[in-house]
Amino acid sequence: MGRIANLASGLEMGETPIAREIEHFIHIITGVAVFLGVTFFVVAFVLGYHWLDAVIFLIGIIVANVPEGLLATVTVCLTLTAKRMASKNCLVKNLEAVETLGSTSTICSDKTGTLTQNRMTVAHMWFDNRIIEADTTEDQSGAQFDKSSAGWKAMARNACLCSRAEFKAGQDLVPILKRDVAGDASESAILKCMELSVGNVMQYRARNRKVCELPFNSTNKFHITIHETEEDDPSYLLCMKGAPERILERSTSIFIEGKELPLDQEMRDSFNAAYLELGGLGERVIGFCEQKLSPEKYPPGFPFDPDECNFPVSGMRFIGLVSMIDPPRAAVPDAVAKCRSAGIKVIMVTGDHPITAKAIARSVGIISEGNETVEDIALRLNIAIEDVDPRMAKAAVIHGQQLRELSAEQLDDLLLNHPEIVFARTSPQQKLIIVEGCQRQGAIVAVTGDGVNDSPALKKADIGVAMGIAGSDVSKQAADMILLDDNFASIVT
Repeated sequence: MGRIANLASGLEMGETPIAREIEHFIHIITGVAVFLGVTFFVVAFVLGYHWLDAVIFLIGIIVANVPEGLLATVTVCLTLTAKRMASKNCLVKNLEAVETLGSTSTICSDKTGTLTQNRMTVAHMWFDNRIIEADTTEDQSGAQFDKSSAGWKAMARNACLCSRAEFKAGQDLVPILKRDVAGDASESAILKCMELSVGNVMQYRARNRKVCELPFNSTNKFHITIHETEEDDPSYLLCMKGAPERILERSTSIFIEGKELPLDQEMRDSFNAAYLELGGLGERVIGFCEQKLSPEKYPPGFPFDPDECNFPVSGMRFIGLVSMIDPPRAAVPDAVAKCRSAGIKVIMVTGDHPITAKAIARSVGIISEGNETVEDIALRLNIAIEDVDPRMAKAAVIHGQQLRELSAEQLDDLLLNHPEIVFARTSPQQKLIIVEGCQRQGAIVAVTGDGVNDSPALKKADIGVAMGIAGSDVSKQAADMILLDDNFASIVT
């Protein structure tokens, strides 16, 4: 949080396009006024006027050229436009942003909560080496798996415990799927799914008290909780969830049908196949793993410290995957098409996995039908990705790890030669780098986002657009405009 705050506060704000135009206009008017004033001063002198009359000519002509009405005219025009935009649920914080929005040539948009509805629902789970469709019916009539299996019990235990989401008070009579939850959208979806499948998650957490927590952050991309268990076993249970690839690399074994098996290549291939299938559906995928801590090394009452990290974060037992669907907003595909027809480039910048990001980008039209990425071309021609000329691909999906290795010149080349781009698994710093790269191309950049991690990019952009409902206070503070209905299409209409 401190790094993001430092990143946002240390940014130098550039001039808006209208400010640059007005400054340029004033320079021209000043030059003309001074030239005419001096000319009349010289002519008056030549014609024999008194020097004082000549000076009065000089001052009068310069003052006459001052555009006194410019300030009032520009302010009234921008205010009237801002008033019209307010009727379309766009709250303008900075009047100059109105004109900047009209000059925009590139939009860098966050995915979750901006292009999608941010209403997560658990759709699938992968455990015991098979994909299972989640049952989100109130009466659990659609269950497709054995809830007495050891694999399901381990998955349910981790999903219940490794979470900060909680139901708000006073909702006992409200159907579970309609309850308000204090927590982020992903954890809220998992909490509702577990409440339906297991029942009374809050009581289960109370019986398995949390003694330590390492919250999720954009660098580690995992969340750890350590619990006392209700079993007779005195050992602590460490639960971890996060980006599946990060969870897998910290695991050495996998729990399948009640047995702990080594995480060999065959199991890794099964994981990758499941991950590709779920991500290809446009679903956000989260991995779970756990570890029973040795009671000799970590006896009851051990002082766990999340700052010192005096507990293991590797050597885990992989449990499985949970995938959630976050449907795109209905108006987004049409809005993206309007942007493209107006010559505006739309870039998706998200923290999700490239597979999920690519699937959502295709569904909303950021990657057009028929346009291929380098990976698609390699698959079609059955050749290695390295053998494909990147310029053959109109679309590009760039992982945060690849972006970290690109120089400024390579990033400029990427932005110049690919009309359709998706950046995935990006950090707040990388979002800022992407915005700066677009601005180096001479583009007027608008950034849309709703999270704290979007705030540096929102502030650096020529116009930052935050979400009014789901947006964080930090993002609203950094933005120039707020969408009161959280609808991306509002800035296009």
